[in-house]
Amino acid sequence: MAEKIYTENAPAAIGPYSQAVKAGNVVYTSGQIAIVPATGNIEAADIKGQTEQIMKNLDAVLKAAGTDFSKVVKTTCFLADIADFAAFNDVYGKYITEKPARSCVAVKDLPKGALAEVEVIAVTD
Repeated sequence: MAEKIYTENAPAAIGPYSQAVKAGNVVYTSGQIAIVPATGNIEAADIKGQTEQIMKNLDAVLKAAGTDFSKVVKTTCFLADIADFAAFNDVYGKYITEKPARSCVAVKDLPKGALAEVEVIAVTD
């Protein structure tokens, strides 16, 4: 049976979903946007600031699931503007260093007007 993952160190789900689900030794996170858990708001106005917060949120969820960025095997990244690709990568690359598989696409809109969203798949061992 799959285990639902929750931590107060990442934003609570804003819909009918979990922050992550752990099935066996695989963790599937829901997409994270740049919501600051303490305020429930997106505070950074630029792509680099928002990406930093996204990665902090993902770090908290991964830790709650018993894993970390070094064990990420796949990421899916959504950008509101593909012109932000290089700036996004500058921050993303500080956290995701093992070069997992990745998809990165531009989308029309993201929740709460976010500039980016990232979801990951990681293993626990």
